[in-house]
Amino acid sequence: MQKDKLRTIRKQKNYTQQQVADALTTDVSNYSRKESGDVKISEEEWNKLSKFLDVPLEDIYEEEASKKITNEESQRAPSVTPEDDLNVELIRNLLDYIALLKEENARLKEGSEN
Repeated sequence: MQKDKLRTIRKQKNYTQQQVADALTTDVSNYSRKESGDVKISEEEWNKLSKFLDVPLEDIYEEEASKKITNEESQRAPSVTPEDDLNVELIRNLLDYIALLKEENARLKEGSEN
């Protein structure tokens, strides 16, 4: 969710995104993502912004939008990436190896008892 209140106040005060980014000690691309709502603004950053822009926090603060998951989305199968396939294969191989070790351990126990 875009931070329209923040953007409006910044522009009214004639500050560039670079100037605000400098006040937050971040780079301009990161600040731009914060202002556009792509990156969360921390509580500490909200307070710094309020002081830098010399406005009450309420004048610029906007809640982070929580993603609402629809029933349709929750019933969809999760997406699988090639990395997930690799992890599944690795786990299968490890389980097979553990089974072999257990068999070998059982054989060794039998041999030591005789």
